[in-house]
Amino acid sequence: MMNLNQILFTDRFPKLDLHGYDRETARVAIDDFIRDQYKMKQAICCIIHGIGSGILYRTTQETLKKNPLVLQYAVHYYNSGCTIVQIKI
Repeated sequence: MMNLNQILFTDRFPKLDLHGYDRETARVAIDDFIRDQYKMKQAICCIIHGIGSGILYRTTQETLKKNPLVLQYAVHYYNSGCTIVQIKI
């Protein structure tokens, strides 16, 4: 299994930016995004939730925890507003 903390640059990975989303819209968008990445056989992707009040961060963590397609996820080592996700391929 890959160590997600070793990923420094996220430019080459698909991203979902949740800025401006509410909890429920973010949850649906995350599940759709993960499903799309699985279909495209993209093993690593990023979800940008920002730092803010932590609502989108908590929603992201809860949604990823429940998603059966997700192998592991971790907050980016150098950017706490971004979560890196490894998907089952």
